[in-house]
Amino acid sequence: MRLFLLLCLLALGNAKPYQPINVMEFLRSYDIMMGDADDDDEDDDIDDEDDEKCPTGCQCWPRVVQCSDQGLIAVPEKIPEDTVMIDLQNNDITEIKEGDFKGLKKLYALFLINNKIAVIHPKAFQNMDHLRLLYLSYNQLTQIPANLPRNVLELRLHENHISRVQKEAFKGLRNLHVLEMSANPLTNSGIALGAFDGVSSLYIGMAEAKLTAVPKDLPPSITELSLDYNHISKVEVEDLIRYRNLQRLGLSFNQIKSVENGSLASVPNIREIHLDNNKLKKVPAELASLRYLQVVYLHANKISSVGINDFCPSRPGAKKNLYTGISLFANPVKYWSIQPAAFRCVSGRRGVQMGNFRK
Repeated sequence: MRLFLLLCLLALGNAKPYQPINVMEFLRSYDIMMGDADDDDEDDDIDDEDDEKCPTGCQCWPRVVQCSDQGLIAVPEKIPEDTVMIDLQNNDITEIKEGDFKGLKKLYALFLINNKIAVIHPKAFQNMDHLRLLYLSYNQLTQIPANLPRNVLELRLHENHISRVQKEAFKGLRNLHVLEMSANPLTNSGIALGAFDGVSSLYIGMAEAKLTAVPKDLPPSITELSLDYNHISKVEVEDLIRYRNLQRLGLSFNQIKSVENGSLASVPNIREIHLDNNKLKKVPAELASLRYLQVVYLHANKISSVGINDFCPSRPGAKKNLYTGISLFANPVKYWSIQPAAFRCVSGRRGVQMGNFRK
C-alpha cells in the first residue's frame, strides 16, 4: 500500500501548469490516506452535528474540509480536530499564523495552492506528525518554511519567489520523497552547502529556475531529477557522480553544448534522458554503455551525424533493455546517411523519430 502511494507521488512529480485539485477525485486516488492516518478512534460515523462543526463558507465530509474558491483572507476557525484533509486552494490568504492549525494532529493533507501567502509562522506546523502532503505552490514565499512537519512525504513549492535554500532547510525530513521547487528564481549560489543533509528524496524538481549548472549537493538517493528550462551550458563528470541511483534526468530547454566524456558513466541505472532543445553538436558519448537506457530525447539540437555505435553497444547482448524511444528530429543530420545498424538495439521501427531538419 505504501508503495502504491509512492508511485502516485512520483507520477505527480513533474511540474505542470496550475490546475486545481479535485478533492473528491484526489480522495479516490489516495484512499490509502485514510488507512495511513493512524486513526484508532471510532470517529468515521456521521452524526447530526457534522454541519454545525463545519467552518462558515466551507463544505465538510467526514474528516474532510473543503474551503476552496471562497475569497478567504485567513485560515477559517473551528476546523474539526479529526480532520484529515483541508482544501484551501484559490483564496486570498496572505499569512499562516501560529495557531491556524492548532489541535489538528490527525491532518494528512493540506492544500494551500494559489493563495498570496508570504509569511508562515515558524510554529505553524507544530505537532502535525501525521501530515504527509503539503502543497504550497503558487504563493509568494521567499524562503523555505521553517520547522516543516518531519513526516512529510510530498512538499510542493512550485511557483513562489524562493531564491535561496538555506542550510538544513529540510532538516529532519527523512521521509520526504517528492520535492517540487520549480519556477522559483533559484541560482546555484543560492543553494547552501548542507541544505539537503539527511533528506532521502526520490524526486526533485528545479525546472524553470536560474541554474547555470547541475546542482552537486542534492540527496544521493534521487531517482528522478528535473532541471528543464534552466541556463545550464554543459554537463561535467563531477555533476552526476553523486547520483548513482538516477533513473530519469530532465535537461531539456537549456543551453547545453557538451556532455563531458565520463559524465553518464556515473548513472549506470538511468532509464530516461531528456537533452532536447539544447545546442549539442554530437550524440553524447557513453549512451551505448548505459545498459538500461530506454528513452533518449535529442531533438532540436545541432547534431550533424550519427555513428553506428553511438546508441548501441558493439558487443551483442550487452544491453539489458532495448530502446523504446530515440528522438533526433529538428537536427541537421541527414537521416539517409545514418546506417540502419545504428538503431539495432531499438525495440521497433517506431522507436526512432527522425523527421526533417528545418531551419
